[in-house]
Amino acid sequence: MIRINLLPHREEARRQRRNNFYALVGAMALAGVVIGAIVSFAIGEVIDAQEKKNNFLRTEIAKLDKDIAEIKRLRGQIEALLARKQVIESLQGNRAETVNLLNALARQTPEGIYLQGIKQRGKVVELSGYAQSNARVSTLMRNLDGSEYLEKPELKEVKAATVDGRRVSQFVLEISFARPVKDEEPPATAAGRKS
Repeated sequence: MIRINLLPHREEARRQRRNNFYALVGAMALAGVVIGAIVSFAIGEVIDAQEKKNNFLRTEIAKLDKDIAEIKRLRGQIEALLARKQVIESLQGNRAETVNLLNALARQTPEGIYLQGIKQRGKVVELSGYAQSNARVSTLMRNLDGSEYLEKPELKEVKAATVDGRRVSQFVLEISFARPVKDEEPPATAAGRKS
């Protein structure tokens, strides 16, 4: 029988498989490094693009914040101007009140009443003075209640006093200042303005 030694052939096959395995492992490692580099590069590009977008958004947000601050400042100025305008309009509308008050007091004060002081706090007017009798104070209150500029007279205090040797009634009363209701335009005038 012929003996053939297959060991060197088997050893050669093993060495060949081992070399193939190492070559395959090396190729896989190289492919892994290449793929990792490509992925890393792609992720870096995506991150750079996102950072550019974020920086752009930050600058735009900063611009909008400045615009919002400017708008708030302008709104504050507008509100201050509107408040001033309302004060001026109220002063313009009420500038004749003092004249009307004094005219109404002059017309409605009966004989025998001597006003000593007039104080106005808002719409409330406080009158103090002397009267020859309590009946004169009542007449003054009725007259003031009938005035178009004054309403709701309220007697706060009345007491007997002596002035220049005469007995008089010293009084303090409050009355509210009323704005007269403006009459509406006649229909003919309103129609004439429209045309």
